[in-house]
Amino acid sequence: MTQDGDRAPNNSPNNAPGNIPDNRFFQFEASFVESLRCIPMQVRLKLDTCGVKLKLEHWHRLSSTERASLTQLPCDQTSSTYGAYVQDLVTRIQGTPASTLAIDPNPPWHNLVAVPDQVQAEAATLGVTIGLDQWRSLAPLERFALIKLSRPGHENRNFYPALVEFGLALPTDRADIPPENRQA
Repeated sequence: MTQDGDRAPNNSPNNAPGNIPDNRFFQFEASFVESLRCIPMQVRLKLDTCGVKLKLEHWHRLSSTERASLTQLPCDQTSSTYGAYVQDLVTRIQGTPASTLAIDPNPPWHNLVAVPDQVQAEAATLGVTIGLDQWRSLAPLERFALIKLSRPGHENRNFYPALVEFGLALPTDRADIPPENRQA
């Protein structure tokens, strides 16, 4: 974070639309990374990019080796290899392929013109405002995570820890933030 609270811009090639080499796990995912009992954000981004709806039930039926491979395999908007691999896995375990999703050619995590309203609204409930320069400084995977964690009807318990991890908020002991949403 810079002195005025903004992060330095992320001008790396990994920040370019369509480029998804980010295979990292977030700190807020630490409770399930070792076992991969939940679908990590980086896999969820790849699934959205290739248009496959992988249910948690499917994920649990995959072997630990298969789950790990889905975290390591590359995926981009110009290749169907990742999606085909996921569909092969799901077909093997359930006899039919997974549902497909429409692939957004301009997904909101690549929008550098405005912070999505749902992200701003969720941040506002925690007393945080995300500036456009801050939004632009995030990697696509970080923007994706904030969008997914701020969805209506989503539990949102990892939203505040994500804000802290991404340098958009400071760890706090504020009483108005439930303990499960605070960064340790």
